[in-house]
Amino acid sequence: MKPLSETYKELGIEFTFPIEIKDDNGYETYHEHSNGYWQKWERDANGNETYYENSNGYWRKYAYDSNGNLTYYEDSNNYWQKYERDANGNLTYFENSDGYWYKYEYDAHGNETYHEDSNGFWQKWERDANGYQTYHEDSNGIKQGIPRSANTCEGKVVEFDGIKYKLTAL
Repeated sequence: MKPLSETYKELGIEFTFPIEIKDDNGYETYHEHSNGYWQKWERDANGNETYYENSNGYWRKYAYDSNGNLTYYEDSNNYWQKYERDANGNLTYFENSDGYWYKYEYDAHGNETYHEDSNGFWQKWERDANGYQTYHEDSNGIKQGIPRSANTCEGKVVEFDGIKYKLTAL
């Protein structure tokens, strides 16, 4: 793309640097300096940047879901990122072109309960009814709190009136 200043000169339109163009929402869509360096932007209806390009040949693209959350990014350096979210907007998966990825799981209240990444690291959390962390464990062997399984009588045998019963959680 040739700089806008060249088009202005060809058309005989007077201008001064920097050349700045903004859209109806006040977002800059074009900027050119006197040294010939220019940048341009495109945005979606929500104002999210969807495309960027400059006079050095660098570009980047973005995609978003219906809630405005970033779902994909790529650039002219062959780098990309992918994002996935659950129905509540919580990030559940990330992956990039370098081979790195991670994933998250959440409880019904949106609290993170599990994380795992491509480096082999993982961690999990248990929480009480108020969302407070009651247990944490990770792949480095760190354990904090008491896991729910340790708080149950599941599988224990009790004797009542000479009869043994094995407890089962409901």
